[in-house]
Amino acid sequence: MELKIKDQLIRLFESHFKEEVTFFEQLPASGSYREYARLKSAGHQVIGAYNQDVKENQAFLEFSAHFRNKNIPVPHIYAVNGSVDCYLLEDLGNTTLFDFLTETREKEGFSIKIVDEYKKVLRELPRIQLVAGKDIDYSVCYPREAFDKQSMMWDLNYFKYYFLKLAKVPFDEQALEDDFQAFSDYLLAVDNNAFLYRDFQSRNVMLKDGKVYFIDYQGGRKGALQYDLASLLYDAKANIPEAEREELLEFYLNELVQYKQVDREKFKSLFDGYVLIRIMQAMGAYGFRGFYEKKEHFLKSIPFALKNLETLLAKNTIQIKLPELLKVLKAVTESPFLRSISPANDRLTVRISSFSYKKGIPHDPSGNGGGFVFDCRAIHNPGRYPEFKHLTGKDQQVQEFLEEKSTIGVFMTSVISLVSQSVEVYLSRGFTHLSVNFGCTGGQHRSVYAAEKLAEYLRNNYPVTVVLQHVEQDK
Repeated sequence: MELKIKDQLIRLFESHFKEEVTFFEQLPASGSYREYARLKSAGHQVIGAYNQDVKENQAFLEFSAHFRNKNIPVPHIYAVNGSVDCYLLEDLGNTTLFDFLTETREKEGFSIKIVDEYKKVLRELPRIQLVAGKDIDYSVCYPREAFDKQSMMWDLNYFKYYFLKLAKVPFDEQALEDDFQAFSDYLLAVDNNAFLYRDFQSRNVMLKDGKVYFIDYQGGRKGALQYDLASLLYDAKANIPEAEREELLEFYLNELVQYKQVDREKFKSLFDGYVLIRIMQAMGAYGFRGFYEKKEHFLKSIPFALKNLETLLAKNTIQIKLPELLKVLKAVTESPFLRSISPANDRLTVRISSFSYKKGIPHDPSGNGGGFVFDCRAIHNPGRYPEFKHLTGKDQQVQEFLEEKSTIGVFMTSVISLVSQSVEVYLSRGFTHLSVNFGCTGGQHRSVYAAEKLAEYLRNNYPVTVVLQHVEQDK
């Protein structure tokens, strides 16, 4: 983050809250070009956002106000600067639905706990689509007011030029264009007057205090109910099992009938078409960011998208003839080049542990040896203070102490830089294991905090499996 952007966010915070900023942390980059930071003062903690695309900001701000007025759980907007490129919003913490899914799945598979969280989301989805969508101001939508034929053709051509061409999948240009025209007409033969969130996926749902909250809806517009449901249930890296997809689809339809009469069979007949266009849109994004911009971690979602595509094509439920498109999609699923990209079962596992130096460095069960061991004992110790003795590095009071009264921020910046270098090389070379250990005196405060923060960063930024263990706390 440039210094001038940091200064703008700090000035906006101090002007609005009338308190000095005591903590500033840039947050990991996401799939967008927006930049985020966490800011704290004595009495407030918020997320600061910078985005030079003012029209996109205006859509987000207008939708946020409207959603809150309709009691949709979205972040509160505290302040916006005059040029509308910086704003402050409610800090909803660090746990996305994807984070929860990943951590829970490592321990117990795709369990009922995960399904229950998805059901919380699906209870809210019809309210977003129909209650909030009924009188929302669609004139602020950006770049387009509706997911109409033009929008669909943009997505389909995005897939063609940034995925098919860059992945060297051959196609007949005119025949594929004809199928795109027919496919978009087929999709438009459905009621498309609901609010379409556009990027309704597990990384855009926050979990806090047992509730779900929604973020990143600035791309919203008018569209079909099926699209957002397809986005959530076929979110590539969430990798929801097919049986649970079917259960969640039926659950959503049961919720939907509380707001609107639904022909369930007609809804389902067009649902798979929206699943397909969503998969193609996502593949276009993976191609643009991965093949074109050379951001390798976007390519790591391709194996999951291929699996979704294979599942969909096997159903054979799209009720229209699309000969060239289906031929091309089959070629995509069979492409040796695409299948060589980070197979889902060969993902890099990063095992992160906190430990007590009194008990020794943890054993690496992968048998590879090596990795990192970071000594946290030079950092100011919360364990010296009675009020923190019964707490751990997971507790907010300890985290605030470390962030405000120690050098943990500088320490973690160096750690993240070093570990990221290894992760990127390991991913490029197909390695499968890396260990990172954080030690302190008792394995309770500093090392636990550092392990938690690194795990959060890696999960948000790389296609890796993170296994987190607190040796002293997990006994």
